[in-house]
Amino acid sequence: MMSDRLTMRVLTTIALLVPASAIATPPKLADARPESIDMDANRLGKIDRVVEEGLKRGRMPGCVVVVGYRGRVAYRKAFGFRRLQPEKEAMTVDTLFDLASLTKPIATATSVMTLVEQGKINVSDPVAKHVPEFAANGKEKITVLHLLTHQAGLIADNSLRDYRDGSKEAMKRVLALKPLAAPGERFIYSDMGFVVLAELVRRVSGKTIHDYSQAAIFKPLGMSETGYLPGAELRKRAAVTQQREGRWMQGEVHDPRAYALGGVAGHAGLFSTADDLAVYAQMMLGRGTYRGVRIMKPATWEQMTRPVKVPRGLRALGWDVRSPFSSNRGDLFSQNAFGHGGFTGTAIWIDPGLELFVIFLSNRVHPNGRGSVNALAGRIGTLAAAAIRKPSDPDARSVRVAVLTGIDVLQRDGFKPLKGRRVGLITNHTGVDRSGVSTIRLLHAAKDVKLAALFSPEHGIAGKLDIPRIGDSKDPGSGLKIHSLYGKTRTPTAEMLKDVDTLVFDIQDVGARFYTYVSTMGYAMRAAAKHKLRFVVLDRPNPINGVDVQGPVLDAGSESFVGCHTLPVRHGMTAGELAKMFNAEWKLGLDLHVVPVEGWNRRDFFDATSLRWVNPSPNMRSLTQAVLYPGIGLLETTNLSVGRGTDTPFEVVGAPWIDGVKLARALNAAGLPGVRFVPIEFTPTASRYKGRKCGGVNVVITNRGTFHPLRTGLEFARQLRLLFPRDWEMKNFNRLLSDRTTYNAVLGGKTVCEIRAGYREELDEFRTRRAKFLVYR
Repeated sequence: MMSDRLTMRVLTTIALLVPASAIATPPKLADARPESIDMDANRLGKIDRVVEEGLKRGRMPGCVVVVGYRGRVAYRKAFGFRRLQPEKEAMTVDTLFDLASLTKPIATATSVMTLVEQGKINVSDPVAKHVPEFAANGKEKITVLHLLTHQAGLIADNSLRDYRDGSKEAMKRVLALKPLAAPGERFIYSDMGFVVLAELVRRVSGKTIHDYSQAAIFKPLGMSETGYLPGAELRKRAAVTQQREGRWMQGEVHDPRAYALGGVAGHAGLFSTADDLAVYAQMMLGRGTYRGVRIMKPATWEQMTRPVKVPRGLRALGWDVRSPFSSNRGDLFSQNAFGHGGFTGTAIWIDPGLELFVIFLSNRVHPNGRGSVNALAGRIGTLAAAAIRKPSDPDARSVRVAVLTGIDVLQRDGFKPLKGRRVGLITNHTGVDRSGVSTIRLLHAAKDVKLAALFSPEHGIAGKLDIPRIGDSKDPGSGLKIHSLYGKTRTPTAEMLKDVDTLVFDIQDVGARFYTYVSTMGYAMRAAAKHKLRFVVLDRPNPINGVDVQGPVLDAGSESFVGCHTLPVRHGMTAGELAKMFNAEWKLGLDLHVVPVEGWNRRDFFDATSLRWVNPSPNMRSLTQAVLYPGIGLLETTNLSVGRGTDTPFEVVGAPWIDGVKLARALNAAGLPGVRFVPIEFTPTASRYKGRKCGGVNVVITNRGTFHPLRTGLEFARQLRLLFPRDWEMKNFNRLLSDRTTYNAVLGGKTVCEIRAGYREELDEFRTRRAKFLVYR
């Protein structure tokens, strides 16, 4: 089957910095019971004891800890005091903290990366290209990357005497510093490097790091309690640090150099609250996007967070990964987790591999500067990671929330959205509840619901037919006529809809653009809009998860039944989410109602749902085949067998003219993650090459977590083009691919890396488009 945030002035250029969708303020992260998001509440509770022990030992007067997982806050607590002297004041979760060096990645590095994305800076640029004075004393070869990773050879801090003549003279002295080592030779953690980066942002953007970070990062994200120079009301609930000139510092930057620079610097000076930082962290877990607000594109995010080997460990751009400064890192974090600490007693770690962030904010320098919290923050991170329930945990299954599909939810809630309605049901054999009872039977028996008509998609109501055209039939249970939407017409006609005021769609999709059930839904939505009918989608999980979005986006103007909208091959959406997108982007004005799935998380594959697998179509017989389908399915419009007529469709690929050993060797040498290829021979009993022996390969997924079906499918096409140029007929390859640029790249023999680069921007744009329609976390 075929189917894939101003504190100083309003900046008039904000529309150039962030997408229009970013102007609306997104909400803060919601709380969740740990068990509801597969975290162990007892393990998270151990954080309390660790913090209490730290308080007893005088590690800090107080702190706030927030743990976020899967887009929700699973743990948020305040401990101890935000002031001990001259009188005690209890810590609260909304306490404002001097973030100290967290300023480096959150304000400065993020600002730099947005300018990189705008094409105004390259990380490989010599800093002197933008700040010419910096070339003094042999620094002409120091790049932006060197500064971001502390490899510029600059001293850690300069003398405070350099600041006695004001900030302008101080900056001149910083820019004239002489390095201690050649660029890239040594790792020297340097505040000076980030002071220079803030000046770089000012030179390039025309705005101070304060103004720029507000406009490009904090305001769009709704982080209204984050920034430099906090106002009087915020300062009242700031954690107190130490004394300066006989007064306690509260909402006043602790770092002496940042203070000398007027409170605004690239290395320190930022203030924030735990809840605001949770939004930033979730944006980073979202690869640069938070609830439709895009701060940076995924490609920029990858460049920022990718580990960089430095002389003393691993860093990222502005971030720590694993270095002498990462003693506040949790022991169980993933290899590519990134984070940072701050001198005042702050730390944040973000782990995309675990979908986890941990925020620790303290005022450990109050009152005497003797506190110590790095090891404590690391222990908290370890406990947070340990609280994540793995699928193999015996106790995880016992607390797993049962996944309810749309029909289960509809039935539980007494069919309320359909009360008094005359229903036309678009369904097939996959339209069943958790216990296997068909939606047809349930709606036919439902009180105050009149089931008036049935409609079937490709493969018919029973999902067994694999023929070009299917006629109408009759349902023996209800006695209703079944109108085929894969026969004379693929759109419900006025005659078919004469007794209907509501169309209901309940079919299991498989997550690939060219799987036609979604097109059937889309065509029916157009008919419903034309005839002013209500349209109800009984939603179901995306079986191959709702996180991964892969492949080229269909060219506008190339829409067809095997690609009814401008989607990438693997869209990562449910039918309900797609219906919301179609209704909005097609401007249907449809009375659309989605009955959502309950208990499903976007990252879940079908085997995490405990729902019964029903073959969605004759040749989609397992979850493995559904995972392979977005990549392998692309190939079947060419002169290849993709295993139809075998017991394992989409798991084998071949043709009589293929040398399986040769193809397997080339594919394995390509180093594709999570998959291996075994040379085989097979003889299909149906479809292409029926009865003919084919050489080819068996596609074996070895790690579903790293497997990339689109990369695999494109590598297949590349190798076929290289190894069998005279035999492989690729003239129809674009039929399902539906992206001329990608097709031409394959035709031209480009590498898969080059091919994917050709559609990266349009895929990023799709991620931004789809964000507003996502229902599930």
